[in-house]
Amino acid sequence: MKVKVGLGFDSHEFEEGKTLYLGGLKIDFPYGLRGHSDGDVLLHAVTDAILGALGEPDIGELFSDKDERWKGASSRLFLEEALRRVRDKGYEIFNLDCVLIADEPKVSPHKSAIKESLSKLLGIPSENISIKGKRREGFCEAKGMACMCVVLLGKLDEG
Repeated sequence: MKVKVGLGFDSHEFEEGKTLYLGGLKIDFPYGLRGHSDGDVLLHAVTDAILGALGEPDIGELFSDKDERWKGASSRLFLEEALRRVRDKGYEIFNLDCVLIADEPKVSPHKSAIKESLSKLLGIPSENISIKGKRREGFCEAKGMACMCVVLLGKLDEG
């Protein structure tokens, strides 16, 4: 069996008047995340983790914020392209481990819904997905949200 590990990271500042998306879900919160697309830090980090594991160009190279096609785009489109590349190379996602870093909103009330959304988007069981929320504990001023994800891809050896 061949396995590959990828690490993804993303961060965005909060912006008034935008909708907050995490893992493809709308989250009730007075601020969204500033970004050229919908600013979903979780899907951006997952996408980059997958692309990194495959040795592919990162999300910024594939979906440049200088390209107007991606302005306001759903981050699901980026994830779908990463998943297409996983299939094309004969891999599958074994598991995903993510940490959302923000003082607010609290992640715990949304964890199970986010896991279910990711399960559907990725086509893997929700028990193979971990979502954790961590506060900054006073480190730096809270103006946004960051996310780190690790993904494990695998495929059976050919031959």
